[in-house]
Amino acid sequence: MNVAAILKMKGREVVTSAPDASLLDIAEVLGKHGIGCVVITGAEGKVAGIVSERDIVREIARAGAKVLKDPVKTCMTKTVFTCREADTIDRLMAEMTAHRFRHMPVVERGRLIGLVSIGDVVRMRIAEAEMEAAAMRDYIATG
Repeated sequence: MNVAAILKMKGREVVTSAPDASLLDIAEVLGKHGIGCVVITGAEGKVAGIVSERDIVREIARAGAKVLKDPVKTCMTKTVFTCREADTIDRLMAEMTAHRFRHMPVVERGRLIGLVSIGDVVRMRIAEAEMEAAAMRDYIATG
C-alpha cells in the first residue's frame, strides 16, 4: 500500500493558510474544521511550514495568550517532512515515529496535493491486515 491509496480513500483536500495569519486565526481554523494541523503555504502553493494544535499550546505556555496575535510564521515548523504518492505506508510510519509528528504533506512536482495523518496510516495498515487475514481464511477453507 502507498500514499496514493490513502489519498484515494480520504480525498486530497488540505486546509492551508498564509504565514502572516495570526495564531488565533489558525486556532479558529483548527476548531472550525476539527483538524489537528494547518499547512502553511507560500508563493505558488509551496509548503512553507506546518503548525499543529500542539505548537499553539506550546507558544501559549511559553509566553502567554498575547502570542495569539503573533503571525504563525513565528512558531510554525519550517522544516517539513513531506512524502510523495508512491511512498509506502511503512516509510511514512517509520518517518512519523522517528521524528515524532502526526501529519505529513504530500507533495508532487513541488506542489501540495494532499495531507496524510498517522490515523490515516494506521487505518490503512489495519485494512491491509484484515485483507490478509481474510485471504488466509479463504485459503485454509478451500485448501
